[in-house]
Amino acid sequence: MTAPASPAQAAPDLRLHVPDEPVEERARWLRDVLGTTPLSEVLTGDAGIARWLWERWQVLERSGMTRDAFVQVVLGYRREIWLWLVGERTWEQCCSELIGRATRRIAA
Repeated sequence: MTAPASPAQAAPDLRLHVPDEPVEERARWLRDVLGTTPLSEVLTGDAGIARWLWERWQVLERSGMTRDAFVQVVLGYRREIWLWLVGERTWEQCCSELIGRATRRIAA
């Protein structure tokens, strides 16, 4: 019987997909941040971007990443997420780069 792979060993096999763009949520998140809601809350709140992605990328937890660690990855990527929210980056660009950051974090 072989031991389960450690998170560092599992990371090279980790495959995250780019989910369909959350068009309705994006409009709400942008309205919120342009209103009175701080960007950090839009990123990390109960109805925020990190939670939305975490629900779709549950494989991260099985690979050893905690939700809090993922939230930190998202917070570290806030500038690029902001650029997606305002239309300066595509969803594909935003997610692909975020996937790379999360995968590297697990491998570390």
